[in-house]
Amino acid sequence: MTSPLREARSRETAIPVHLTEPSGAREWDRRHVLDLDDFSVSEIEQVLETADAMKEVLARDVPRAPALRGTTIVTLFYEASTRTRASFELAGKVLGADVINLTASGSSVEKGESLIDTVRTLRAIGAHVLIMRHPMSGAPYLAASHGDARVVNAGDGWHAHPTQGLLDLYTLRNHIGSLAGKRVVIVGDVTHSRVARSDIWGLSKLGAEVVVCGPPTLLPAELGRDHEDGLPLVTVETDFDKAVQGADAVMTLRLQQERMTGGLLPSLREYSRLYQVNEARMEKARPGAPVLHPGPINEGVEISAAVAHGARSLIEEQVTNGVAVRMALLYLMRGLK
Repeated sequence: MTSPLREARSRETAIPVHLTEPSGAREWDRRHVLDLDDFSVSEIEQVLETADAMKEVLARDVPRAPALRGTTIVTLFYEASTRTRASFELAGKVLGADVINLTASGSSVEKGESLIDTVRTLRAIGAHVLIMRHPMSGAPYLAASHGDARVVNAGDGWHAHPTQGLLDLYTLRNHIGSLAGKRVVIVGDVTHSRVARSDIWGLSKLGAEVVVCGPPTLLPAELGRDHEDGLPLVTVETDFDKAVQGADAVMTLRLQQERMTGGLLPSLREYSRLYQVNEARMEKARPGAPVLHPGPINEGVEISAAVAHGARSLIEEQVTNGVAVRMALLYLMRGLK
């Protein structure tokens, strides 16, 4: 017979079913999470609604739920990361999974082991889920096609960062409600930003009006064309003072100088003068319009200190929500073999 104490503890660690199973939601059958371009609206909604339940778990005195007990998750990062890697690790542990963290430095990658061999080795030792960041666009797709582990893209080259896109959608919805018809401005180094690409797909699918702004040298050529040729159709503006007029939300991007070749910008000072998100420019947006940034921040360059740490900033909340959204994805993928 189960003791009352054990039953109470079981209730404390359970995930609220009414929040994780939205009415009308279809059974989750997405084996890999590689980008948001092939997500349906209903799948995005299911992730966001499940994240509500995960926030409830995280708010408990003891934030634990054994939904992934017996699951082994490996984070394989070929690039440096703080927020994404730590939040995936915490997400897995809160749900009861065993989490192994690997980096290219100190692994057999330094001895010349190929990505495919690394993936096969990790599956052979019992990895069920592979969380992967790689400097080459398409690497997670390659990993997904050469093994039976579930693969989650934690950022690949300039291509995509789907979980960041989902947490940005979640954060925005919590503050400005439905995104349908809302004007969301993405400003900065769009060319080198995998976050921008995933955000554009997610925002467009949920009906937002997406305005992309930056120096012409930092705007990819496929912007403004139909999605069959590239990204979804967005408004392109090189004058930030025009772009921010009436914005419901503004997302600024980090200048990724480590990915740039010479000659794209005259100087950081000139960039800041024309494209920095500061208090004066945010006065042109709608009252209370929030500001987001995927981090890490080049404070004083793409965003002023006053805005980054002011009342409009959702930057820390994005980090917090990242844990809940990544828990939601891992939870939804739990039953797939």
